[in-house]
Amino acid sequence: MRHSSRIFPLALCGGALMAISQWFICHYAPVEAQLGVMQKIFYTHLPLAWWAFASFFTVCAAGVLYLARRNPFWDALAGAAAEIGVALCTLALVTGSIWARHSWNVWWTWDPRLTTALVLWFLYAGYLVLRRMDLPEPRRAALCAVVGIVAFADVPLVFLSARLWRSIHPAVFASKGGGLEPEMLTALLVSLLSFGVFWAALLCVRTSQIRAGQRLDALTFK
Repeated sequence: MRHSSRIFPLALCGGALMAISQWFICHYAPVEAQLGVMQKIFYTHLPLAWWAFASFFTVCAAGVLYLARRNPFWDALAGAAAEIGVALCTLALVTGSIWARHSWNVWWTWDPRLTTALVLWFLYAGYLVLRRMDLPEPRRAALCAVVGIVAFADVPLVFLSARLWRSIHPAVFASKGGGLEPEMLTALLVSLLSFGVFWAALLCVRTSQIRAGQRLDALTFK
């Protein structure tokens, strides 16, 4: 109960910030000259992608800590982060596809950024399937930890792909001054913050649920 009382204010704050960010996106940030109103999907698309990356980094870090300490908490944290990461990555791919249809007149193209992001989705979707395998718990957790660590190697490739290879995907922060008007940058930062707080609340809730399941399984099969 004490744990739930700590999570609730975080979730409430995240929800409030999400609502505030919509005002910044819809009213404070100006309409982009070339893409028009469609450009505003960027303020959702980029936070989805970045917090998906944060989720996969958490999977990797928790995997390292599990292998070092064999504490079930780190396995639970990795599982929770992977579930959230795959959900966010899915939404990032969907919003990116909507952007592509408006900007490039196609729903999908095998651009380096898009391709590496899709590979990342498959890697961590496979990780989630692996977590459901019928294996002894310590062996399954160790195997998942290794896969989560190795899969993270694709995250830097996704982030740097628009700079390493010829890509039609815009690298927003590559240009001098961030490539954004000050109002656009403010709206983006508010959106990133709101997604981050909400992400933290989701991670705490889901980790708590997985830990409860682990304790229940330990009692059931004792």
